[in-house]
Amino acid sequence: MIPFTKAHACGNDFLIVTEEAARNHDWSALTQRLCARNTGVGADGIEFFRWTGPRSGSIRLHNADGSVAEISGNGTRCVAAWMAQELNAKRGDELQIDTDAGLRVCRIDGVRNIAEYAVDVTAGMGVPEFAAKTVRLADGTEIDGMQVSTGNPHFVIVAGNREFSIADKSWSAIGAEICLHPDFPNQTNVEFLHVVGPTEIEIRIWERGVGPTSSSGTGTSATATTAIAMGLAKSPLTVVAPGGAQTVRWSGQGTELFLTGPAALIARGEAY
Repeated sequence: MIPFTKAHACGNDFLIVTEEAARNHDWSALTQRLCARNTGVGADGIEFFRWTGPRSGSIRLHNADGSVAEISGNGTRCVAAWMAQELNAKRGDELQIDTDAGLRVCRIDGVRNIAEYAVDVTAGMGVPEFAAKTVRLADGTEIDGMQVSTGNPHFVIVAGNREFSIADKSWSAIGAEICLHPDFPNQTNVEFLHVVGPTEIEIRIWERGVGPTSSSGTGTSATATTAIAMGLAKSPLTVVAPGGAQTVRWSGQGTELFLTGPAALIARGEAY
């Protein structure tokens, strides 16, 4: 039996499994099996964890389809919530989490332990890199966007409407095609942003290896980067996804971006 903890951040859900518990398993196959929504536990991915110090750990993320991802901002925050409970962490405590995109320092901003164990976390997300790019779809439609790296790849598109449609195409259809586009040999996450006001945007997310998702920490960071860099919004910026809101603070090119949002532990169990 494999012990697991299930957690979510704004509806983006993950299983946390220790490397020791998964030692005799193929992690990709295990992830596909456990993340299946109807025949498994159900999740967007598994964070495989090991302790590296008293307040530090290392994670390897597998998406629901079994593929390896460099990092998930929400997944990292879910792991921080799990670590915080294990350590009985208090407000102001910092936890260090090594990811395939580098070290992330997570500060616990608050702890709630009523109906569920939940924390508010501010995580350093590194220095985003970005550049304008145009992608040509199979039917010849050209889509302008921003190619952003927040430790993993994103293509962000500005939508002028609340339906997030572009060129009479639905955001999900465009997201599915661009995710697998030849311009991105390792695939890419795709986000669509709509500006609500100078300090608020709404987003939709097509996640590499998953599909449509209710939230994404790195996607939130990437869309905020795009909105601020293009002068469409300013920091601190509220980014609202279907699963909830997160806050981004970023001073501009060459500086680290900080992401604040909740994470909650919702179940513990064992799986075959």
